[in-house]
This record gives sequence, structure tokens and C-alpha cells, in this order.
Amino acid sequence: MNQQAPQDAPPSAALRPGRVARPAQPARRAAGAADRPTLRVGVLGSGTVGTQVIRLLLEQADDFAARSGARLEITGVAVRDVDAPRDEAVPRQLLTDDAESVATSNDIVIELIGGIEPARTLILAAFESGASVITGNKALIAAHGPELYAAAAAANTDFYYEAAVAGAIPVVYALRESMAGDRVTSVLGIVNGTTNYILDEMSTKGLSFDAALAAAQELGYAEADPTADVDGLDAAAKAAIIASLAFHTRVGMDDVEVEGIRSITADDIREAHASGCELKLLAIAQRVSSEPDGVEGISVRVHPALVPADHPLASVHGGFNAVLVDAEAAGRLMFYGQGAGGAPTASAVLSDVVAAAAHRVNGGQAPRESSYADLPILAPEQALTRYQIQLRVADAPGSLAAVAQVFGDHDVSINSVRQASYVDVGDELALVTIVTHAAPVSRLEAAVDGLRAQERVAEVVSTRRVEGL
Repeated sequence: MNQQAPQDAPPSAALRPGRVARPAQPARRAAGAADRPTLRVGVLGSGTVGTQVIRLLLEQADDFAARSGARLEITGVAVRDVDAPRDEAVPRQLLTDDAESVATSNDIVIELIGGIEPARTLILAAFESGASVITGNKALIAAHGPELYAAAAAANTDFYYEAAVAGAIPVVYALRESMAGDRVTSVLGIVNGTTNYILDEMSTKGLSFDAALAAAQELGYAEADPTADVDGLDAAAKAAIIASLAFHTRVGMDDVEVEGIRSITADDIREAHASGCELKLLAIAQRVSSEPDGVEGISVRVHPALVPADHPLASVHGGFNAVLVDAEAAGRLMFYGQGAGGAPTASAVLSDVVAAAAHRVNGGQAPRESSYADLPILAPEQALTRYQIQLRVADAPGSLAAVAQVFGDHDVSINSVRQASYVDVGDELALVTIVTHAAPVSRLEAAVDGLRAQERVAEVVSTRRVEGL
């Protein structure tokens, strides 16, 4: 997840022109009764997650040796400023500002600096040197995944990124390996803990968006600049990774329709509760048939949505994440847990480290990119969803019939109609909330336009998507 404290990133200047990449050191025998080989480990970045990874590797060295079959020796930790104050868990003698050396002189390289550059260049250099790479860099994978997969395959080495999607929750492993024998039809999840915390505070405490955001920033859940979180960009990068894995198709950030939560108001929360729902920011990836030709494709989107109170995602509170996977044979699977924080995310990183180390000792490889399906990415208007539409209409006989006629004209079926009793809109108007059945967005939007033109409709107050019915 995204609410990690800013991490020390080595500057691009650390990539010194003219350096010759040194091959990774071969596994060498360590002294001791176990007589296990030793693998050299380099860490790029020593922020919140990097510090926890280093601490656990040092404190639990014997356990990791037993699990992986090799002693894991940290040889260097690349940071921007070696003299900056930092956690005592990171031995100062390991610190260096020579990021390229760390990337090219180890058996396993852990990239935790974030962003696109210099992370991309350093990871490619690590692959070229023959190193296995572990990263939690969702933005980089969403933007340059195919290039990184190809580089790992060319080097005949491992590329792991469990921490890139949902912190400690093993969603990547599930989709890449556990579900390899099944056909996934949809993935629906809360994959950003910051936005879930904000919406939960608005729902349970009645806070405004600004007040809930300020609380999240005070607790360290949200950054000083919360754009990536509240505008849905962090969740969109994760949605791209999820869709790529689930549907064996290359999906990038540009393929994801994105809407954040800045526009959510206290009235929206109140209306959600009146409808028996909670508002959540959801990442959604679906295998659907497009209209009118029926061609199978992928719909990938991130947006706020109403979720019925009895739906599993409605009860996900605070900074937690949860992902629902639907597959033809397995049915529905749910993954739930801590989506961020130093220790939970370090857990995901270290599981990848153990797997990569075991492969270097015993043979084997991480799964390669699977993009054989190459399904088309459907346009946003082709997505199937439900709308909840709130209207101010003339409080007179025939108004609902006129509204229903608009939906019928656009081939949209109505699921429910409710007149609000918690607000007084005057004697001449009624506040009506309509929930549709699932339909393509194109038809739903056309129906909304038709409602705006209907003389009995004074105002279309709001439209919200509904998922999970």
C-alpha cells in the first residue's frame, strides 16, 4: 500500500557512467554445522519497509537460512545520504551511495526505493548481472512490467513482486501460481488502505472528507501530498497488475479507468447508509463480453462504489485491504489483511526473498509473464455495472412512470426505487433514489442524460456505481 514513510532513494547520479557491471558472486559455502551456501543480498533503499526487511534478515538469519537453504548475507544498503540519521536496525557499515554497485554485485537485489527512475535502470542492471530481483514497486511494474519480465527471462533469473499489490496479503502469489489451473472471471478489492481509512472515518464518525484526510495524515496513513491515494492512482497501478495476472493479458496504467474519492461528501455517506450500503474505493477487473458484438474482453477500473452492508467488503475497516477473486472452478476466494506498513510489507518482501534464494540453491524459477490470452481492453463505456441515481422529481402522479419510461427507452432495468424521508425538499418535489440492474455504462449514461431532459425531473442530484449486488 502507499502510506509508507518516504524512503531514501539513491539519485540518478549514483549510476556512474563507464562502470562495468560485475557478475553476481556465486553461492559460496558458509562456515558452520549447517554448511549451507551463502547468497549475497543487496538492498536499494532504507525507508520504512527497507529498514524492516534489513532488521528481520539480521535478527532471524538462522530461520531464513533454514527456510531457503542458504545463508543470506546483506552486503550493502544503497541510500541517498549515508550520514543521514536512521534507524539503528540498519548497520551503518552497510550503507553506501553507490547504488549501481549494490545492484550489480549480489545474488539477490531488493528494490525498495519506489518511483520509476532510477529504480528501473537499477533493476535492469541487476538482471543483466544475473541477480534475482524482489521489488514492491507497483508504479514501475504497471508502467514497465513487460520490459522487466523480458529482462528477467533473458537473464534466466527470478522476478518477484508480492509486496506491490496488497502488502502482506498474498494476492500476487494466488493469481500467479495458486489460480494457474483455473479461469478467473473477476477480481474486486479494496487495495488502498489510506482511502479505506478516510471513507471509514467518514462513515463511522461523520467526518467530512477534509477532516478524515487530515486525521489520516496525522496518523501517517496518508502522505503530505495524498494525490496518489485519494485520486485513485495507487489503486489503479495495483489494478493493472491484478488484471495482468488474472487474465493473462498485458494491462498498463493507461488501460485503467480511474476516479478518486475527493468528491465524496457527507451527503453521499448518508445516502449510502439509507440505502443499506457502505461507500468504498474499489479496484475492479472483470472478464466481460462487450456489446453489441459479444467479443470477450477485460474491463479494469478504479472508482468509489456503493457496497451492500452484507457484502464482505463492506466490513473492511480502517487501513485494511481485502480482495475477492471469482473463478470458474474455485468459486469465490477472499484475501484480507494488512495492506501497508513496514512490518506487513516486509513480510511479503521476505517471502519473495526466501523463494528466490531457494531457487538459486535448489534450482527452479519464478513463474514467467503469462500474456498468452491477449484479450482486448474494453473502453470504459463498455463496462458492466449498476448505478444508484438520486433525483429531485415533481411530487405528482405520473412522475415515477415518466422516469421509468426514460430507463425503458434506454434498455436499462430498474432494481429498486426509494423515496427519501430524511430530507425536506418542499411540497412540490420528492427526492427519489433509483438503483438499476447491471448494464453497460454507455446505456446507463444515456439514461442519465435522458433523465436530465425529462421535464418532471428537476435535478439529477448524484450518480454512484453499485457493486456486489
